[in-house]
Amino acid sequence: MTYVSIRPERHSYELIKESGEFVINLVTKDLTYACDFCGVRSGRDVDKFTEMHLTAKKGEKVDCPIILESPVNIECKVKEIVPLGSHHMFLAEVVSVSVSEKYFDKTGKFHLNRSKPICYSHGGYFTLGEQVGSFGYSVRKKDTPKTGTKQRKRRSGKNSGRNNKRERMNF
Repeated sequence: MTYVSIRPERHSYELIKESGEFVINLVTKDLTYACDFCGVRSGRDVDKFTEMHLTAKKGEKVDCPIILESPVNIECKVKEIVPLGSHHMFLAEVVSVSVSEKYFDKTGKFHLNRSKPICYSHGGYFTLGEQVGSFGYSVRKKDTPKTGTKQRKRRSGKNSGRNNKRERMNF
């Protein structure tokens, strides 16, 4: 499941409401300009695919187009629309995910980081930076200096030895 929140006055709002479908196309550094353009121009006034030289391809399980240049396309079918003030949330089931083959290595492992994905925060577009951890590193057994054996990190008490609220929220 996933969701998008859209203002009712946006062109895409009616399209999604009527069709019951949408696609989330992940954005890369190379697609940042097109992403911004598509976010500030209305599909009522301009053909965004033509203007930004994007390739539209019919989705596998939805009738709306995916952006072929995007490394990951997430096809969704709306299950519920929840009014939330200025925006309405389209809660949807993920029905298909397409991934560009060029981001797989020869063992079949997908490397999204090679696509140079971006994120949007407070009016700015940012590339993703250095790796700061890996799955399970917070509980991984560590070598002890005296015996060389591995010990599991234990959690006890309310704050588990954490120093401040900000640290507790950084996972």
